[in-house]
Amino acid sequence: MVNKMNLQSIMNSLNIKYEEAEHEAVYTAKEALYIKEQIKGVGAKNLFLKSKDRYYLVLIKDEEKADLKKLEGILNCGHLSFASELELKEILNLTRGAVSPLGLINDKENKASLVISDALVGEVLLMHPFVNTKTWAVKYDDLIKFVHYCNHEYLILR
Repeated sequence: MVNKMNLQSIMNSLNIKYEEAEHEAVYTAKEALYIKEQIKGVGAKNLFLKSKDRYYLVLIKDEEKADLKKLEGILNCGHLSFASELELKEILNLTRGAVSPLGLINDKENKASLVISDALVGEVLLMHPFVNTKTWAVKYDDLIKFVHYCNHEYLILR
């Protein structure tokens, strides 16, 4: 499993630049709103969901509401629900409050698919580097470069 130090090395080796802000622990997108005063970027909700046989890491803008029924239809996956904290730890090696697309580096079996809201395309995205006391600002294109490095596919949610 990759830790934060290894993650920084990987980002450097991929020539991915990021800004970092340290802050109090946050557990929800609403709690994290103040971070945008410290670092420039678009906040995102990171939802780790599951269907019967698949996991989805869904990124939507922090002020968007998640419509699981609509997602079920788009993904053609049957009933969606939130994955358990144990599944989050086992698959992405993350904990509640620190869910981030950076966790895909730990999903060696490709159990999770990344789904990104089209409202985030082209933006500088705010995400946690495995801990909810730090936030990184990463350009969308660099996130996609990272996702490819992790051997994951992604889907843009329109």
